[in-house]
Amino acid sequence: MKKPSSHPQTRVVITGLGVITPIGSELDTFWQALLDGKSGVRRITQFNAEDLPCQIAGEIPDFDPTDHMLAKYARRMSRSSQLALVTAKKAMADSELPNPLPDPERVGVYFGTAIGGLERADQGMQVLRTRGLSKVNPFILPSALPNMPAFFITLEFGALGPNITISTACATGTQAIGEAAHAIKAGRADVIITGSSEALIQDFAIAGFSKMRALPTNFNDDPERASRPFDAQREGFVLSEGAACMILESLEHAQARNAHIYAEISGYASSSDAFNIAAPDPSARGAIRTIQWALDDAGISPNQVSYINAHGTSTPANDAVETLAIKRLFGDLAYQIPISSTKSMIGHAMGASGAIEAVVCALSIEHGAIHPTINYEYPDPELDLDYVPNHPRKLPVDYVLSNSFGLGGQNACLLINRLEL
Repeated sequence: MKKPSSHPQTRVVITGLGVITPIGSELDTFWQALLDGKSGVRRITQFNAEDLPCQIAGEIPDFDPTDHMLAKYARRMSRSSQLALVTAKKAMADSELPNPLPDPERVGVYFGTAIGGLERADQGMQVLRTRGLSKVNPFILPSALPNMPAFFITLEFGALGPNITISTACATGTQAIGEAAHAIKAGRADVIITGSSEALIQDFAIAGFSKMRALPTNFNDDPERASRPFDAQREGFVLSEGAACMILESLEHAQARNAHIYAEISGYASSSDAFNIAAPDPSARGAIRTIQWALDDAGISPNQVSYINAHGTSTPANDAVETLAIKRLFGDLAYQIPISSTKSMIGHAMGASGAIEAVVCALSIEHGAIHPTINYEYPDPELDLDYVPNHPRKLPVDYVLSNSFGLGGQNACLLINRLEL
């Protein structure tokens, strides 16, 4: 039975979902691709990567912003903002909230991006230095700002409530959703449009992560096998792009309009490792405290967790530390909890990953199934938990723990559960 919460505020539920990912941009196709173990990793097409050690990424091959907005507006946005706005439109349509909003001051936007429109800033600098001031696009600087995804969402829907941009590296999406849930619990809004986006498959990003030795280099001719979380032959994460959006509402607000409810956000926490700019604390103390705080926030015990959607990046250090954290916190229970990595199929979409994975958690509860960790071929003797290797699993899912651990020691965890009234 669920323990009493440490703060008996308003309950928060999920009533709308939207995604754009390398394996699907509609909820049904995305979910089926996950169950089928389909990889969205492919050779890079957005620029010529032949001279780089890593030549693969999780690209979205079929995204055309002009399918969703006028071309003149698309030109004023970074790709990250385009993805954010379109996923918000998908989630709002899924939620069936009225448009225009009847009480816009009670509707907020909590959206995130780790890097935002950095490619737009790069374009502006290149134009200025090669073609001169007269050729610089006047929208280039504002389009690069990290708060632009949130701005375009507020503009589209006329949301006048609290407006927050989260930028905490790989923990961004999870933290945006968690902070949004806490805002509703605290009574600051009835509805929040929340999520995150990322689109940085650029030469300088691949080059930078390659110099960090963070990307795989031996799978350029076999990209679908490159992302292999928890596998003994994992080399590094596969850079990806994408976006996801959730509509969160107070339970009372959702019930009053008879909304479809996917799940409840019952717990959230964040913390810092205060250890290293890139490497996780090998003791896993930051991850452990964040998971424990999220459990405490939800008011549940470790034995109530049905499934863990892992950060699972496919890097040697992260997968080992995350496994250690789960073992130390859950003890013998760790071996009984199914764990899988969405990144095994879509790669690591940086700031967007946590939001995409939160959508996965809600769908796992909705459908009573867990997607596999693909490319799990060579067990690592030190990583010996149940990573749901290569095949999906049909089983009831009540409480899901979603982990995100980012550069700079940023930790964020969510507890998402089946709604019980």
